[in-house]
Amino acid sequence: MAYSKRDMFLKRRLRVRNKLRKESSGRARLSVHRSNKNIHVQLIDDVQGHTLAQASTMESELGFVGKNNTDAAAKVGSTIAERAKKAGIETCYFDRGGFLYHGTIKALADAAREGGLKF
Repeated sequence: MAYSKRDMFLKRRLRVRNKLRKESSGRARLSVHRSNKNIHVQLIDDVQGHTLAQASTMESELGFVGKNNTDAAAKVGSTIAERAKKAGIETCYFDRGGFLYHGTIKALADAAREGGLKF
């Protein structure tokens, strides 16, 4: 039986989320959502159920740079790292959802690491 792209996405998402639940020790979760046009990132405290910081390419200063979406993702990654520092967060878990770790997701993660977030 062949799985559809959507089924594979959902399987990856559950696998990633279950790993995070097992290993989480009260740390914040850096959740990433990518659409065809934009990328959204949130730092979430799962214990209290609050969003601590967020960044997105929907914000005017973080919009797309030229034709390359990875540049915009890198901008969002460095911005979320700055906002996490302001919120007093240094370490978190990276929740990529069902998205593969390459392209814009990898660019975002690398920029957040360079900005000082540890995951």
